[in-house]
Amino acid sequence: MATYGEGEPTDNAVTLCQNLSDDSFEFSNGEHKLPGLKYVIFGLGNKTYEHYNLISRNVDADLQKMGAIRIGERGEGDDDKSMEEDYLEWKDGMWEEFARVMGVEEGQGGDTPDFVVTEISDHPPEKVYLGELSARALTRSKGIHDAKNPYPAPIIVARELFAEGSDRNCIHVELNTENSGITYQHGDHVGVWPTNAEVEVERLLCALGLHDKKDTIINIESLDPALAKVPFPVPTTYVTVLRHYIDISAVAGRQILGVLSKFAPTPEAEEFLKNLNTNKEEYNNVVAHGCLKLGEVLQVAAGNDIHGAPTPENTTAWKIPFDIIVSSIPRLQPRYYSISSSPKLYPHSIHITCVVLKYESVENQHVKTRWVYGVGSNFLLNLKFAAEGQEAPLIDSSEEPAKIFYPKYAIEGPRGAYKQDTVYKVPIHVRRSTFRLPTNPKSPVIMIGPGTGVAPFRGFVQERVAMARRTIEKNGPEGLADWGSIRLYYGCRSSKTDFLYKEEWPEYAKELHGKFTLRTAFSRENFKPDGSKIYVQDLLWEDRETVADAILNGKGYVYICGDARNMSKAVEEVLCKILGEAKGGSAEAEGAAEVKLLKERSRFLTDVWS
Repeated sequence: MATYGEGEPTDNAVTLCQNLSDDSFEFSNGEHKLPGLKYVIFGLGNKTYEHYNLISRNVDADLQKMGAIRIGERGEGDDDKSMEEDYLEWKDGMWEEFARVMGVEEGQGGDTPDFVVTEISDHPPEKVYLGELSARALTRSKGIHDAKNPYPAPIIVARELFAEGSDRNCIHVELNTENSGITYQHGDHVGVWPTNAEVEVERLLCALGLHDKKDTIINIESLDPALAKVPFPVPTTYVTVLRHYIDISAVAGRQILGVLSKFAPTPEAEEFLKNLNTNKEEYNNVVAHGCLKLGEVLQVAAGNDIHGAPTPENTTAWKIPFDIIVSSIPRLQPRYYSISSSPKLYPHSIHITCVVLKYESVENQHVKTRWVYGVGSNFLLNLKFAAEGQEAPLIDSSEEPAKIFYPKYAIEGPRGAYKQDTVYKVPIHVRRSTFRLPTNPKSPVIMIGPGTGVAPFRGFVQERVAMARRTIEKNGPEGLADWGSIRLYYGCRSSKTDFLYKEEWPEYAKELHGKFTLRTAFSRENFKPDGSKIYVQDLLWEDRETVADAILNGKGYVYICGDARNMSKAVEEVLCKILGEAKGGSAEAEGAAEVKLLKERSRFLTDVWS
């Protein structure tokens, strides 16, 4: 059972959770009881979020309240560390207890695939999926655009936001949604459907010995449709599955390595994978800290060099059945970004503000330090280069063997669907959010969003600007007199290199006639007397009287967007301190109680990630 957002169930679990917690709901036995029902439960959560694994805990409590019997302990996975490791640690004890209670023995079914893959030679080419995400996309027929049928949105604008010469990238992208049927509200999220980087597609094709038949058409069928549905459209091709449909860019899981060891090309490669599978510390050192993807693990195990461009000549082929690959690697998911525009100002376009993820892996005895690239943000960076008519610097040949510098993506899409003349398109859908401004502009608003956490607040401010324009047109500037203040606390490294939308904020301030205040913390420019850096939470504390008055007397709203692990917690601690002091008490008691009340009344909202 997964928990997301503000302690909410996933969409497909909403009805179940409601039925379990509703005492008036009757099951097929005619009552709200489940005596004798045996169950196991594992929760999926993230400790950097406040409501860690709340849904699995609630479901567990509801089931026990109705007389159901849990087998073993309730498992809890922490996605901030390693969900798989938490699951493996829980699984062994659970199975032991399950076997004892149910009187069964554990079989060897864990190594068997869920699907059967068949090569076909006589299928009409136009009915083969080459990366299309839906049947409508394949037939190019009209329909509603959502997560099951993303819309290829043309790029209107794509530009770099960081100063020239910066060692980082942050891109602003504007996507045309006119005549698509797509609507959005400020605070919503846009899901971008990326592909895997071509170097990783090539690597796995070579490692699986499929390079020469990558375009062979395959059909995939589920061996038990009740338990496992084919996770992507078929028929398709080997290369399409690796490029568009499964997540080959994730760090390879420990569990799959034991299964794949049976197909090793040499005894040494088999032993290497078995050791990674059974030795948690070795797995962490080599795979997790080394950020090795599955193709890279197979190369390292076979003694290949992973630093050069992969080819059939320098990559050992493993005879791994493709059905095991499909069964073991999850579907490639969309990457979500907080929309950084308001439909009141931009009704026919969606804006994305995206910092490009690039970091160095930790060196180990098998692999040197190398760059690791985020899938979604580098996919967008490729599109930005293409939209500007530039060539991305793809190969760094200053060293031998040459290293991939910026990964390249198949941005033209299946059958060229994501390129029309010189215009590139991005497959997207919109996910609704509860991250919204108060409807009454008289309510004060406090927004804390350092870095790209400022994205939704650009949309918030635009929303208020649009409302101000209408009000002023009708009543003049005096119409804004009783509006609440709008305060944005923004932080970045430097006012010269990574100050996002620096030119826009003064223009918004003019239109809001003194109601908008921007407070900035530049961590590499301004320092405290002791030499330590100044962050957004320090600015809040400086403004503690104004902040407390806005919240307590003005019935204001607080919004936080950005890093969940450090920033969000630090900001909440300072708010507790501010409100506790204003109430004549402590942060731990009165302050925490006031923040809790704000959350219960939906006046304290977060849009954070780890």
